[in-house]
Amino acid sequence: MKQGIEIMTQVLFYLMPPVALTAKAKADSPVATANANPALCEMYLLACQLAQQAFVKQQWVYIHCQDKQQAHAIDELLWQFEPSAFVPHNLKGEGPMTGSPVEIGFDRLGANKSRQVLINLADQAPPFAVNFGHIIDFVANDDQHKAVARERYRQYRGLGVNLQTQDLATHPLN
Repeated sequence: MKQGIEIMTQVLFYLMPPVALTAKAKADSPVATANANPALCEMYLLACQLAQQAFVKQQWVYIHCQDKQQAHAIDELLWQFEPSAFVPHNLKGEGPMTGSPVEIGFDRLGANKSRQVLINLADQAPPFAVNFGHIIDFVANDDQHKAVARERYRQYRGLGVNLQTQDLATHPLN
């Protein structure tokens, strides 16, 4: 609560379009080799793009991953993402004492310091989600991942947050 005004957490689910792998996802990227599912490769690339956009806006980001393997794949992808627009980042527990603008982790405790944006790549809504003003989540375009995303949507709704969706097939990112 700031100055007597309660700030409600905003959750934005990006509905991924049908898979049309970009050149980046097709390449021998860590994401492509760590996860052969093209829908997830696209989602990871979008997560990196959104982290980069938040960094440009001077927002601190926590990327929450399902496990250590996914966290390392996202870390490697960010090292290779857009050479002209480096995104300072580190895995949780590594990097400078003051932290870097983008932190990547996978435990149930969340970020080491206060951050504005949570990008969730895990199968569950993390228990610390309401500590963020803005949450970004994804609905991959396949039946298995849609079912998991529906459950996360219910979990967020149970937390009393404001939920929105954006269909990237009809409303792509700028």
